[in-house]
Amino acid sequence: MAALVKDQKRSEIVVDVKPDMVIPGTMYLLKEAYDRCGEVCAEYAKTFYLGTLLMTPERRRAIWAIYVWCRRTDELVDGHNASHITPTALDRWELRLEDLFAARPYDMLDAALSDTVSRFPVDIQPFKDMIEGMRMDLKKSRYENFDELYLYCYYVAGTVGLMSVPVMGIAPESKATTESVYNAALALGIANQLTNILRDVGEDARRGRIYLPQDELADAGLSDEDIFNGKVTDKWRNFMKIQIKRARMFFKQAEQGVTELSQASRWPVWASLLLYRQILDEIEANDYNNFTKRAYVSKAKKLLSLPMAYGKSFLSPSSHTQSSLLRV
Repeated sequence: MAALVKDQKRSEIVVDVKPDMVIPGTMYLLKEAYDRCGEVCAEYAKTFYLGTLLMTPERRRAIWAIYVWCRRTDELVDGHNASHITPTALDRWELRLEDLFAARPYDMLDAALSDTVSRFPVDIQPFKDMIEGMRMDLKKSRYENFDELYLYCYYVAGTVGLMSVPVMGIAPESKATTESVYNAALALGIANQLTNILRDVGEDARRGRIYLPQDELADAGLSDEDIFNGKVTDKWRNFMKIQIKRARMFFKQAEQGVTELSQASRWPVWASLLLYRQILDEIEANDYNNFTKRAYVSKAKKLLSLPMAYGKSFLSPSSHTQSSLLRV
């Protein structure tokens, strides 16, 4: 879901809600609030929205509310008002989050999430961690090694899995440990964000940002200047092969965990996994030119993936206890 938040065009309703815009005491009907979240999800994350329709109504609405909050948070540093966002604004957004968890929503979209966290065992920490990722984006444009980059990916994307698992639920018949299911959700978020990074190298470079491990670039004989020049060379191809292999490893780690979710929650997660993983294939098909070509999955390929994702949603959970399916 984190990747879908990042991938779609910007929504005006999200951009227009500034972190310091508070409407204390305003009451909204919850149905209207959830319906609005559903409309945003349907317009800007069509495939994911389609999958959520298979969930129970309560879970479906809750996932919509989480999606919209993540999208609004991402907009703070990536939307067209991003140049005006300061650390203080993010501090206000975090205080607003705390109010939301304390059943004091500021607006309609907050009200939906406030109701969600009262119905499901959703912890506030992943939400706070996502805001921390936004703070990192304001002050950091280079990552010395993969450990630093992993932490960033956790903040801005891995957190979404931790937010979502309590809502999606673990299948009653699953014998996997709760830890392993959360680790798988975390792995999917990391995989999606790494894919975003690899797809958007050229776009990020034009903003002066390089979300690639500096030590690994140096080992490959590459520098920041090579990124800014945007030329596909054999050194770049070899570097990209290693980065794509790592992203695919995280997708693979995520797969088993999807089967442990409640059956009605699996389709949108499988769809996200299968579709996003195909972006890596498209980068390869573009001869690793992610400087001037944007890798995207065609509508035809997306349509072909949906039945596959639907079929995989019927895979049975593990039949034996696994102390840790995934270590990431």
